[in-house]
Amino acid sequence: MVDNRETIEKIKRLKSERDAVILAHYYTRPEIQELADYIGDSLALAQIASTLREPVIVLCGVNFMAETAKILCPDKTVLLPDLEAGCSLADSCPADEFEAFVKAHPGHTVISYVNTSARVKALSDLLVTSGNARKIVDSLPADEKIIFGPDRNLGNYINSVTGRDMVLWNGACHVHEKFSVEKLVELKKQHPEAKVLAHPECKKALLLLADSVGSTAALLKAATEAPAGSEFIVVTESGILHEMRRLCPDKTFIPAPPDDSTCACNDCAFMKLNTLDKLAACLENMAPAVEVDPETALCARKPIERMLALS
Repeated sequence: MVDNRETIEKIKRLKSERDAVILAHYYTRPEIQELADYIGDSLALAQIASTLREPVIVLCGVNFMAETAKILCPDKTVLLPDLEAGCSLADSCPADEFEAFVKAHPGHTVISYVNTSARVKALSDLLVTSGNARKIVDSLPADEKIIFGPDRNLGNYINSVTGRDMVLWNGACHVHEKFSVEKLVELKKQHPEAKVLAHPECKKALLLLADSVGSTAALLKAATEAPAGSEFIVVTESGILHEMRRLCPDKTFIPAPPDDSTCACNDCAFMKLNTLDKLAACLENMAPAVEVDPETALCARKPIERMLALS
């Protein structure tokens, strides 16, 4: 086992010297989550970023999260330990193509998932996360024409539970797309008492097998509220299991596997680019810093603030 004590002490010292705060997503490595001042899903991290007093924010997640923090906190320095920490879902929605899609559907309210670039946010009327999408869509008139992007699986799920017929952009998260129905069915046979917790970015066939469908925060809540001794199969990125096990040491959590390997879990390689060494380096060098074009940020801030108000 690698001894990280020296690196951890360095991070703590630099964080104090820089008057910095560390935010981490549930999908990052356990050692990153343990060092963070705040951990959460996309919605929680956006809400937290908007209230911070510290002049430096280190966002241990992926680049769209750091962009969101910078848009909400333009006067702060926002650091991302690795600029290569992208997002397959955000990448599935290039801004130029999405703009053409929006123009091809005039008269529609544009709702975008927060897992998008700043440029896509700037083209949107409203933003949502997996945790608040249903609530926000339900807040709009029943006859409102809506474009929803970029996640087709989340969009299909929201359509199914709200009775809407939103026009969907054809994007997806590569992690949630890889879960295997067959392997999940096999796991259910091996663990007949286990409840299935699934993220709505998964395909419909997987969601139909779930006992609870929700954001990472919602799945965590479902786990913590269950009786002691409960067993769960978790169908989302495996990083969330660290917090589940920390909060619920008396319960069993089994990661659902992907369909393209013999691995027992399903990781986001982008999230795992956040390492202790990179975290230390970015605090030491105050780089890489995330910047957003001011005009884009101004347009993108409006739908973000609408989302936060409706949440």
